[in-house]
Amino acid sequence: MAKQLRLNLKKNKLKFSVTVTLKKDVLDPQGKVVQNTLQTLGMDNLKSIRQGKYFEIELDDSDSKTAEKKVNDMCKKLLANLIIEDYKVSKI
Repeated sequence: MAKQLRLNLKKNKLKFSVTVTLKKDVLDPQGKVVQNTLQTLGMDNLKSIRQGKYFEIELDDSDSKTAEKKVNDMCKKLLANLIIEDYKVSKI
């Protein structure tokens, strides 16, 4: 019985990755500092670097579409500033 319960719990877990980055036309001073530092360290062929945020979100849900909608809602409400940031959700 306990084994079946563990299997059911594992089935209901869905995991997503969320990558949040600044929009293309928004200046990225932190990325620029990293780029300049790497170039100073001899990485001359480096064209550009943009920094961002990465989240892994695990939900206790059996429906993939519903779970992905919840993750999108999380992004819109808190994880991303939609004025200056874009985000991408992927199931993992």
